[in-house]
Amino acid sequence: MDDFQGYHSEWNLGSPGGWDYQRTTQEIGKEVWERLNRISDTGIELDFDHPLLYPVRGFADMLVEAHRQREGSNPGLICLVAEEETLREVTENQNLVDRLDKIDGISGALLAPHWLELGNGRVCYKGQPVSTIFMDFNTDVLLDLHRKYDLTPLLQAVREGRVINPRGTEPINVKSMFEVLTGPYRGRFHPETVSRTPWTRQFYQRSTEGPQGELIKDLVEWTRINWSRLVLKPERGYSGKGVRVGEIDCNVDDCIKLALSAGDYIVQERIPLNTWAEDNADVDADNRKMRMARFQTDFRCLFGPDRVFGFLCRFGGVPTNVGSGGGVQPLGVLKSETGVKEAVDKINHTILEMDYDKVMEVVEARDQRAIDEKFTYLLGPIKIALRPRIVSSGQLKGLETYCRKLWEDCLTLEKMWMDSELDHMINIDPEELEIAKSQPWKGSYAIIASDGLFSFGAHPE
Repeated sequence: MDDFQGYHSEWNLGSPGGWDYQRTTQEIGKEVWERLNRISDTGIELDFDHPLLYPVRGFADMLVEAHRQREGSNPGLICLVAEEETLREVTENQNLVDRLDKIDGISGALLAPHWLELGNGRVCYKGQPVSTIFMDFNTDVLLDLHRKYDLTPLLQAVREGRVINPRGTEPINVKSMFEVLTGPYRGRFHPETVSRTPWTRQFYQRSTEGPQGELIKDLVEWTRINWSRLVLKPERGYSGKGVRVGEIDCNVDDCIKLALSAGDYIVQERIPLNTWAEDNADVDADNRKMRMARFQTDFRCLFGPDRVFGFLCRFGGVPTNVGSGGGVQPLGVLKSETGVKEAVDKINHTILEMDYDKVMEVVEARDQRAIDEKFTYLLGPIKIALRPRIVSSGQLKGLETYCRKLWEDCLTLEKMWMDSELDHMINIDPEELEIAKSQPWKGSYAIIASDGLFSFGAHPE
């Protein structure tokens, strides 16, 4: 099967992360896979080294290209700017700077935004002019920090077009944009993008069109009645904060009260859990035996102009999130002459039949390797699934096509915003809007993330 099923749950056009985690996951996952197959051969051949399984490579290349476009063959400084308290904690930021620092003619630096300075009219760091900046936070955080530290140098870099992602993506970097794709404007977008977008509406007392085209006279009351198949989310947010899920959060009145009192929420169709779940052979340390565990999966696609960087494969609960009890999963491109479902079933069965103590030796070595690699996020070490997730080479091609269409559709959204067609939907701070207008995107260098709740054929029926 070369197609894949499912939906994207949200996009990030502001400052997406995760581009380096899959590299480490692949390196550790390949080692685990080889050790498991020495215990008992699965009979399945997988490729752990496909370029799309290492998105940091393409992302770093794009940052260097952005520098070359501005500075030609001259040497330059590329900075990764992050909140000061994260500088020692977020390993992928440190790794990216180290990677950039090894490129001829390029210096990399990881710094807090208030460490930038102005020298002879140029944005500098320690006296050296800055060529390009990747900013690891969104514009609302930038404004908060500006009020505390006076970030005039960083704001100048924005106006000069040195910041990636361009701040012009910010007005469309909200979850309510899915309403544009599932409402009256849907004919302007690629049919595949629309078909993978769950029905979404800004949540307040209003009438609107329902998921089947029906008239909803009172969206709040309709949400109360249909809560089991819906989700409430903040328009802007991360790590699952403030998200309420039908059938998981059962007190619908409390959920609605939270959304209405906080404001700027969306209501969205809940994507069926089995669509983005997979069963995985795993260890049951409490009972010292092998077991089957069901994970909810999250397949992050990372892409830029005219290219797909690669993917980040995560697992966890509802909503899936690395920092709140979930983890990452290595990806294997299927090389054996079998289907994805058959390959997954065979791998699971083989691991379940392995001796528990032998598998635990592999698990302990895996965890030690993760500690040695400082494979952590803000809330601690990142869990790594024992079994790789499987995709076919045909599905990778389908994912590349999906990403290219989505890039084009995001450009359509930006044009609609710039043409004032979305003014009734966008509600952001006037200062933030001014910053966005100072650096339009228009398809320039950027990295976009789409979090897909996808099935490649191995989901439970």
